[in-house]
Amino acid sequence: MLFIVPTPIGNLEDITFRAIRILKEADLILAEDTRTSKKLLQHYDIATPLKSYHAHNEHASIDYLIEQLQEGARLALISDAGTPGISDPGFLITRACVQQGIPVECLPGATAFVPALVASGLPCDKFHFEGFLPHKKGRQTRLIYLSELPHTFVLYESPHRLLKCLNQLESFCGAERMACVARELTKVHQEIKTDSLKKLLEHFGQKKIKGEIVIVVSGKN
Repeated sequence: MLFIVPTPIGNLEDITFRAIRILKEADLILAEDTRTSKKLLQHYDIATPLKSYHAHNEHASIDYLIEQLQEGARLALISDAGTPGISDPGFLITRACVQQGIPVECLPGATAFVPALVASGLPCDKFHFEGFLPHKKGRQTRLIYLSELPHTFVLYESPHRLLKCLNQLESFCGAERMACVARELTKVHQEIKTDSLKKLLEHFGQKKIKGEIVIVVSGKN
């Protein structure tokens, strides 16, 4: 069986008892970055062996891992933070398991966009999750599409590209469109700020930006 196990996005307490048990009982843990994952495993006294599984080796690893699963291995997949498969490796091995009839169990748990969306104060009864925008090719096409959506949409962004992204959102959506920037979620310096795109640009343009970013933008009226 393949277990997909969400891990904390910041605060190490944001993990379920079941997730800890699964990680301890697994034969092998597939980790996006073993150095990052070791900190979590050491914190909870988890001694299960680790194997690197990331965007650069997942295609080459699939056949071997499927063979291990078919032989009865219990593998647990984790990413650096959050739920594997959401803007992180996980889709390919999950699809391969489904195709081969191998059971897949996805545990509920931490995902960055959910607390950002709910805490933003923007409508969240219906929303579009975009994840990371393309850096170059296709970026403008996606921004045009998103700007016309009648409901809230959610983006992921890195700190050094935040101002560029906010500038582009202002250009396509308008300066007064309401949005929220959430960074360092669950950590000591967590910040969740909801305002117009114009005001958000002014605010974040005056400070050094750190931490992973979630941007929530209201739909077009």
